[in-house]
Amino acid sequence: MIFEKIRAIIADQFGMDEDEITMDTNLLEDLDADSLDVVELSMAMESEFNLDEMKEEDLKGIRTVGDLVDLVAKNI
Repeated sequence: MIFEKIRAIIADQFGMDEDEITMDTNLLEDLDADSLDVVELSMAMESEFNLDEMKEEDLKGIRTVGDLVDLVAKNI
């Protein structure tokens, strides 16, 4: 369920088909995300999952969609 919600957020933000996004999708290499994109993603996830503000040091380790899923799962 977490993956499906994150996948929908990413698809919306990057204008992609959800089927193109997997747990192994690399945010930087596959989606060409920059630091602003990662911040926008984190804000969307904070809103979607009712999370406190994500720490910058936690976001620095995010490389893949799977990393995002793990981070959200750890914080809900």
